[in-house]
Amino acid sequence: MKALVLEKTGAPATRTLAEVPAPVAMAGEVVIRVRACGLNRLDLWAETSSLPVSIPAQLIQGCEIAGEILHVPADTRGWKMGDRVAVQSNLFCGQCEFCLRGEESTCLDSILLGVQRNGGFAEQVAVPVSSLVRLPDDVSFISSAALTLAGSTAVHMLTKRASVSPGMTVLVIAAASGVGSAAIQIARHLGARVLTTGSNEPKRQLGLALGAEAAVDSSQPGWSREVRRLTGKRGVDLVVEHVGGDVLLECFHCLARGGTIVTCGATAGKTVPLDLWPMFVKEQKLVGSYGRTRADMELTLKLASAGHLRPVIDRTYPLADAAAAFERLSRRAALGKLVIQIP
Repeated sequence: MKALVLEKTGAPATRTLAEVPAPVAMAGEVVIRVRACGLNRLDLWAETSSLPVSIPAQLIQGCEIAGEILHVPADTRGWKMGDRVAVQSNLFCGQCEFCLRGEESTCLDSILLGVQRNGGFAEQVAVPVSSLVRLPDDVSFISSAALTLAGSTAVHMLTKRASVSPGMTVLVIAAASGVGSAAIQIARHLGARVLTTGSNEPKRQLGLALGAEAAVDSSQPGWSREVRRLTGKRGVDLVVEHVGGDVLLECFHCLARGGTIVTCGATAGKTVPLDLWPMFVKEQKLVGSYGRTRADMELTLKLASAGHLRPVIDRTYPLADAAAAFERLSRRAALGKLVIQIP
């Protein structure tokens, strides 16, 4: 089969489109015919070895997989050849205390698909049966690949790690990102007033088109002052944050008393100097969020099927042009998700 192989990590990394042996399903696994796979910042972090995990040699990246079951063992119940599926990227053991509670995102023995084992930038991939989520007939492979990592991350943040109720004011950081574009739509669906940010005019206009009431220019120093002006100096009830670094610190200036920041990323910096005094005086909360559960994936696809959540897709690329997709993502030029399509 054809696959995009990470030959050498670094900046820049070296990738090769190569013919490699097709995967063989181990016990408890199925083989998927990949139809589409989304590109994610995890892919950039993996290629530069910026994650706290070991990257295997000759890795096939790609964690946002959608496709059809190509081979299923005879003893597998509930699935058959040809079933349309999405694949949960944070593979879980199913046996630890957290998995047994349905909290697969905090599994003690989790593995990142496309980072620690071969992923979906290939014609086929082997994955555990437990990672499969049925794809609704009216959700395309491309839509699924654009939603089931970033979109389900936003679902997890807004329904499991924090809660949104009608009348709340929610600030979503980075409207044009996968998490941001999904979070705007989900928060609006849950009845919140939504504000967002964007570093340029097209990104801010996208945020408005997705349902945000206002979009703040995050390229301006002290942009949090505009958020406070828009809220009558009160601040927002919830911030959906996934950038880290100075952006996270600026978000505290946007937060109302009793408000919450839920964060799932640290692209701009993993370590920040946090001023604890205003945080505890104002009874504010900082909540971590990681990955997703099967239930989050199912809800994401249900929202997409019902028309409440649509993917924002910048461009699709054939597997042979994946290098161009990586380059566009690394430049932060994408207005939405980048998806590799494999016909």
